Amino acid sequence: MEIEVLAVGGYNEFGRNMTAVRCGKEIVIFDMGIRLDSLMMHPDIEMENTHSLDLIQMGVIPDDTVMNQLEGTVKAVILSHGHLDHIGAVPKLVHRYNAPIIGTPYTIELVKQQIESEKKFGVNNKLIALKFGQRYNISNTLAMEFVRTQHSIIDTATVALYTPKGAIIYALDFKLDRNPVLGEPPDFARLKKIGKEGVLCMIAEVTNVHKKGRCPSEQIAKNMVRDVITSYEDDKNAIIVSTFASHIARVKTIAECAHEIGRKPLLLGRSMERYCVTAEQMKMVRFPDTTSVFGNRRVVERTLRRLVKSGKEQYVPIVTGHQGEPGSILTRIAQNDTPYRVERGDKVMISAQLIPNDMNRAQRYRLFTLLKAQGARIFDDLHVSGHAYCEDHYEFVHMLNPQYIIAAHGGIDITSEYLSLANDMGYTLNKDFLLMANGQRQKLA
Repeated sequence: MEIEVLAVGGYNEFGRNMTAVRCGKEIVIFDMGIRLDSLMMHPDIEMENTHSLDLIQMGVIPDDTVMNQLEGTVKAVILSHGHLDHIGAVPKLVHRYNAPIIGTPYTIELVKQQIESEKKFGVNNKLIALKFGQRYNISNTLAMEFVRTQHSIIDTATVALYTPKGAIIYALDFKLDRNPVLGEPPDFARLKKIGKEGVLCMIAEVTNVHKKGRCPSEQIAKNMVRDVITSYEDDKNAIIVSTFASHIARVKTIAECAHEIGRKPLLLGRSMERYCVTAEQMKMVRFPDTTSVFGNRRVVERTLRRLVKSGKEQYVPIVTGHQGEPGSILTRIAQNDTPYRVERGDKVMISAQLIPNDMNRAQRYRLFTLLKAQGARIFDDLHVSGHAYCEDHYEFVHMLNPQYIIAAHGGIDITSEYLSLANDMGYTLNKDFLLMANGQRQKLA
């Protein structure tokens, strides 16, 4: 059986991740994501009403026309986790393939909501929710399972695709958190067993491979957030916290800390409502009983007005907007576009790191400048990453011992950072360590 990998998206940039693996005449697709900074370049477009070809032209979703290069039939679309750079293009592309969509239960629920919102295309693909450790037979020759791992969104999996020539491991994205705030640690025993059984190729994210040591546990971020928030239990100024809506463990920590100092947590915004309510309904998280969630913009405005009237010191609004995104709640607050006004001495806490691109840098600078001009005290970078560092990657490769490594999740400047680590482990560029670009194919067997 001939096996080859096609880099569809996510190999020239951060985002719009999509990879295809052809095994003989059978094809498996991993992820269908969007590129968020490209989407922000077009603030007036509504994704659900925009045609896929237009979104491809804008660089927002993967150009899957390169799939025409492959001779064979797509048998499955496998999603590693629920971040938009991995699932955001599903409603735009997946209807072209007569194949089931397979993901962990939380990921599938998020995809289901996306499909229900889609206005341009009808998506009738079967949705299959697969728990960690369950084996699923894609065909007579291909099978797969999700191996439990950790990341900055719950229910993230490392995918193992089993072929007659060995396993293909798809590890976008992961961290080796042995003491997570939510969920269980990665399934190291299973990863080691798969490594012993034989791994033909590992496709790995390399976001933080240039960072020395190990990625700190989410418990470190929990302690950082608690240390700052609980220092102001008697403070009468406002406290606003911004983080990723999809980072359920972090939102849980912030809400618990607010409750601890006698303030009511308010989760505000559509994305907060979508990710957090879904997680709570699926019993994957429990927020304090004093927590309220408001997604609709008009209801958010009304809530902020009521909050100001009854006393800002009674609440902790938890919002998005830490990247300075136009239209986000924190940005609108900074611009005085809401009933909520920042006053001298108010605390704005950013429990997220800057996503590294020039647009975000400019927007974050503008956001902080506006907030500081109104007298806000900014507490930045109360955060740890959801991406593995150099020594985590070393351990991951050591466990799986793949015959080939393909570096993914970023342009050549990022993926090439993996090269020195791979050399240390005995891999050689263009022999068994492979750098790819969007649209390129690579035969493995």
